[in-house]
Amino acid sequence: MRELVENLLAALTAGRAVAVCRLVETRGSTPQKAGALMLVFADGSQAGTLGGGCVEAEVKRRALAVVERGAAEICHFQLDNDYGWDDGLICGGRMQVLIDPISKRADAGYFERLNELLAAGRGVSEAIVFDAEASGLPAPGCYLFDADGQAVASRHAPLDAAITDRLLEQVPRLSDRPRPHAAGGVAYLPVLSRCRLLIVGGGHIGQAVGNLAPDLGFDVWIVDDRAEYVSAERFPSAQRRIAGDVTETLRDLEITSDTYCLIVTRGHNHDEEALAQLADRGARYVGMIGSRRKIRLIFDDLEAQGMPSEALARVYAPVGIDIGSQTVPEIAVSILAELIAHRNCGGQVPGRPNSILACDS
Repeated sequence: MRELVENLLAALTAGRAVAVCRLVETRGSTPQKAGALMLVFADGSQAGTLGGGCVEAEVKRRALAVVERGAAEICHFQLDNDYGWDDGLICGGRMQVLIDPISKRADAGYFERLNELLAAGRGVSEAIVFDAEASGLPAPGCYLFDADGQAVASRHAPLDAAITDRLLEQVPRLSDRPRPHAAGGVAYLPVLSRCRLLIVGGGHIGQAVGNLAPDLGFDVWIVDDRAEYVSAERFPSAQRRIAGDVTETLRDLEITSDTYCLIVTRGHNHDEEALAQLADRGARYVGMIGSRRKIRLIFDDLEAQGMPSEALARVYAPVGIDIGSQTVPEIAVSILAELIAHRNCGGQVPGRPNSILACDS
């Protein structure tokens, strides 16, 4: 989403008019769900998607007309024979789209504030009023809340405390990682905070995971004791690339409750060094690759050194959902599937085998 908002602001700076098309409500089967965003420019080009097919073409047609008129509209689409017959995309659902035209950067204060919050990475929530009768509020109306629940911007309506306080009662906590939903004529659209993924080990698997993870909502930090394994060429999208002794580096590194830690070093000893520093530091997730025998040996050794068994019981090892992975890309997919499930499902990982300690208890 941040890339699209940046595209919007850049277009306005360049003097290009644009319509912001937000999918605010869906019912039944639809190609995209609430929160989807598409930009339609006055020259007919676009960025983002609402799912493709005939309905997207119709949204685009209406958006160009809205840009000409200069007034926002809420458009309704029934996905039946009218949209999708030729493409075989008859979903049978319903979509409501807010088409919001902007022609000057001076009118983009709401999106500038949204961009700032997205850049901070802590998450943000939008409340978009699309049905005046159902909500009892002016429609359309857009309200922006930061990660602490403070109303920080509005569009098409004043930033009225009585309205924002009422809306805030329905805005879900970002820490619960809620999904977009609509209720009472208002769409509640959260953008969740990005979690940090600390990868210890820049080898083949670490590289494969690290280069997929940014597209899945993780900010990647990579640590290896070999400088050539944390290069920009190997990890072009990583936020931090740290070369140094594993124990010393991890001891001094910030670990937060939003940190995911993945241990995929080149050997038993480095894995143990990393786990000793990460198992009991308050990370949201710690996972380690390896055979069950190797993991059992590492756990036994760390317990003998005083590591609490409760901390080791929280370690996901062997890491990754069992999908029969054999190749490096397959292993990376299995690991990332586990990370996504853990992040999005409240710590639950469907299909996850029992931990080493659970099997031995």
